[in-house]
Amino acid sequence: MVRLAQYSHRIAVAPGKTFIQEGEPANDFFIVTAGHVKLFTLMPDGRRQITGFGQAGDFLGLASGTTYAFSAEALGPLSLCRFSRTGLGALRREFPALELRLMEEASRELVQAQRRMLLLGRKTARERLASFLLEQHYRSPTKAVAIHLPMTRTGIADYLGLTIETVSRTMNALQREKLITITQVTHITLLNLPALEILSRGG
Repeated sequence: MVRLAQYSHRIAVAPGKTFIQEGEPANDFFIVTAGHVKLFTLMPDGRRQITGFGQAGDFLGLASGTTYAFSAEALGPLSLCRFSRTGLGALRREFPALELRLMEEASRELVQAQRRMLLLGRKTARERLASFLLEQHYRSPTKAVAIHLPMTRTGIADYLGLTIETVSRTMNALQREKLITITQVTHITLLNLPALEILSRGG
């Protein structure tokens, strides 16, 4: 940990600030230590496409090539550890076990990208929203059924490839079916995990 600290810098990012810029040299990678992150890419016409959300414990930029393939913006107060790729190379040589850990994280990024392709390419609006809610549930440290969504409904719609009207309508339908309870716009309680699992798989 002492050697790791020598190659890292703790940084605080203000809400709404972009700290990774798509297309810039990927000289660093980041570990989220507190807060939430929105990941997005820019389309040719200048619009943003949200590609994911990060939270505490996530590695960002590890699977990047020479330039970043996405941008990252703080959804709220955010704390990060920033590591230089030069320092990372030295640590890999000094601690071989670190190489395996980093490969696992890079593979996780690729698996998430594949899941997103399935989410957008094959699933209905109901299936996409059920998959998203379960993803937030399983990624929470306590696996709580009461989940907090730090992103806006617009952000969820963008991520799922839906309109905000469809997201709101589908949320309300799931609540009428007693699969979820919406206590606030950003607070959802999952009432029936098995039924949501079946729905997310197209059942």
